[in-house]
Amino acid sequence: MKIKFTIFFILSLSSFIHATDRPNILFILADDQSPFDLKIYDPKSPLDTPALDKLAKEGVVFDAAHHMGSNQGAVCNPSRHMIMSGRTVWHLPHGSIKKLAPNSSQAEKDAMCPSDLANFTMAAVFNKAGYDTMRTCKNGNSYPQANEKFTVRHDATKRGATDLTGSAWHGQQVLNYLNQREKTKDQDPFLIYYGFSHPHDNREGKPELLRKYGATNQLSKDHPPQLNPEIPTPKLQSNYLARHPFPHGHPGLRDEVHAPGIWERRDEATIRNELGREYACSENIDIQIGRVLEKLEAMGELDNTYIIYTSDHGIAIGRHGLQGKQNLYEHTFRVPFIVKGPGIPAGKRVKGNIYLLDVLSTLCDLANVPIPKTNEGLSFKDVLIGKKETVRDSLYGVYAGGTKPGMRCVKKGDWKLIKYDTLDGTVRKTQLFNLKENPDELLLDHHQQPIISLTGNTPKPTQINLAKNPLYSRKLAEMEQALLMHMRDFDDPYRLWNQADEGLVKKTH
Repeated sequence: MKIKFTIFFILSLSSFIHATDRPNILFILADDQSPFDLKIYDPKSPLDTPALDKLAKEGVVFDAAHHMGSNQGAVCNPSRHMIMSGRTVWHLPHGSIKKLAPNSSQAEKDAMCPSDLANFTMAAVFNKAGYDTMRTCKNGNSYPQANEKFTVRHDATKRGATDLTGSAWHGQQVLNYLNQREKTKDQDPFLIYYGFSHPHDNREGKPELLRKYGATNQLSKDHPPQLNPEIPTPKLQSNYLARHPFPHGHPGLRDEVHAPGIWERRDEATIRNELGREYACSENIDIQIGRVLEKLEAMGELDNTYIIYTSDHGIAIGRHGLQGKQNLYEHTFRVPFIVKGPGIPAGKRVKGNIYLLDVLSTLCDLANVPIPKTNEGLSFKDVLIGKKETVRDSLYGVYAGGTKPGMRCVKKGDWKLIKYDTLDGTVRKTQLFNLKENPDELLLDHHQQPIISLTGNTPKPTQINLAKNPLYSRKLAEMEQALLMHMRDFDDPYRLWNQADEGLVKKTH
């Protein structure tokens, strides 16, 4: 009996190894989605996402997944470059602005960004490993040379309110591809990059989903939305503000002053309506994910497929009085991140401390594919299988798309530091948060009675910016040093007002 069990165990293990030796990969990417839109991260959220909820129950949810940031207003551009290449934010084709001497060698230039980087990006690496690669996503604000490496590609920007003009179009491209594989009995492993154009504005939701969330498509500045008690829109988040406490540092930024449906308004009705539009678009994404997962299950491919769900970055939509993705608060610096697949435990939450740029090395690690030499990310496979809780101790973030140097942040343990050095030195601010005590990064402004009346949230006295509190001066100094260390390590070409110049030019425009 013991011998029979041993033989059965060995055969089962052999079957598992064989099945996962060439696993499929389904990488799903939303465009502009805060993790706190999802019940998985905020149980109070009214957004319904049954497919993602099921994915989370069957896989691992990351509570500290982040994009590293941006050196331009179109935050999705460097984010998607980092996903494709595994490179850090200042080592990208369009982001390597560290001053090099005119006589710099090719090796020095390649250290900043290899001239042949596209040959070591996601599709190129998996093509070489014998995978079939397929992609559908929005056009623009991406990495064209890397996207061209996919053997099957159907890219188009689809932000409309119908199946032909919205998220269902992307879903149909994946279904068409899977149907073709089934028809031809294709046995090669696949890597599918399943990207959406929503919930990025204009956020034109399908009529039935807009009705569900009490929202209407607002495309005219002259006719702002009105609150309708009979069909209520989602409530304001607890960190909502009518305006940010100080200038954002990027004058004329499209997301803050020109995005259709919001423009410069931050009143309750406008923000609640925009949240309803965001949720309508996000639920439609969930529906399209469900269609593809059902197809994979019907094909018998689901159990041998690693599935990752994430977004290119978060989004504010009224939080902290901001609208876009050009900030470093948690609602924007963090991204949703769920992973399910062979050998991954079900229903587990981990911290992770990962960046989106870690995706490439992790997919390679899971699929037994060599990690490209150009990669700078860290594989989080050991986090997925329970060997580790995190892959790094601290995290760095940047927004330098407006006036320079811009914003920087660092997270370490329960603590987070955000610094602002913008508008030719006229805005120089420091924020220090204990995220365990103040997860929504509430400020003194959130303690004002008019805001409390709107949000229904009464902050605790300690839920404020602690940077000026002498009790935390040592912690502030520790976090300042951690930030400087990361700026050096990642070749950040700028220094902030209270940092040593270190031979770098502090640009102010």
